[in-house]
Amino acid sequence: MLELLILGRMRIYIMLFYRHCTLSILFDVTQISIVFQDEHLIVAHKPPGLLVHRSPIDKRETQFLMQMVRDQIGQYVYPVHRLDKPTSGLLILALNSHVARLMSQALEAHKVDKTYIALVRGYVNEPQIIDYPLVEQLDKMTDDLNKQNEAKSAITHIEPLARIELPFAVARYNTGRFSLMKLMPQTGRKHQLRRHMAHLRHPIVGDTTHGDGKQNRYASIHMHIDRLALCSTQLQFAHPVTGEMLNVKTTLDTSMQKVSELIASYSTFVSDELNTLALF
Repeated sequence: MLELLILGRMRIYIMLFYRHCTLSILFDVTQISIVFQDEHLIVAHKPPGLLVHRSPIDKRETQFLMQMVRDQIGQYVYPVHRLDKPTSGLLILALNSHVARLMSQALEAHKVDKTYIALVRGYVNEPQIIDYPLVEQLDKMTDDLNKQNEAKSAITHIEPLARIELPFAVARYNTGRFSLMKLMPQTGRKHQLRRHMAHLRHPIVGDTTHGDGKQNRYASIHMHIDRLALCSTQLQFAHPVTGEMLNVKTTLDTSMQKVSELIASYSTFVSDELNTLALF
């Protein structure tokens, strides 16, 4: 098994605008971090706030991960899967259409194990399996709103890594309680992790669609986290050409590094596994 870990930092400039409790983040990313590359595929670390490719949903954007990687390596890249704009972390890109098709088939067959790290509201005390079907959320600009839309199976494995209690009041509570979570989706529904954690009443910090505006403002002020606190940190899969098992890892983004200081100062629980994940 080949195991890879990236420790580099990306140069990111952040501007914040608050309007009706909604947070927008503009990034000027000068270079994309490449975690793994061979003649067949690339695993890149997508910064938060960056679209994977051009989309009519956000016509004002001028930076896209696919084009930036293409320009960096001087070769066209093929998308295999996607990450939401506010989500950061590992993303697989193929270097030819054949490999793209093989990787897409592996993803559809659930042969790619994904691990995300998230900071969520409240205390999650035990590992759980969330088996909660989701109806696809259609977008009026890109989806056929007349199509049949039924709930589909959606399964996520979750595990608490740490719990944090800050001595600052939020809403009717005297302190702010949060959990650092490992999230492992077994299926790949749209916004699955964000919707599953909101279903448990533990929304991901910084989620302006499914989350808690008061908690998001609290996290911005007291935790200095002004983004969706969700990062894809590990991918495990068989190489589509060589068959070699790849275990690709990355650290949390700079904008989530504050979590390590919070754990050091305010943790009420830290799992043994957290120390082995090398997230910070």
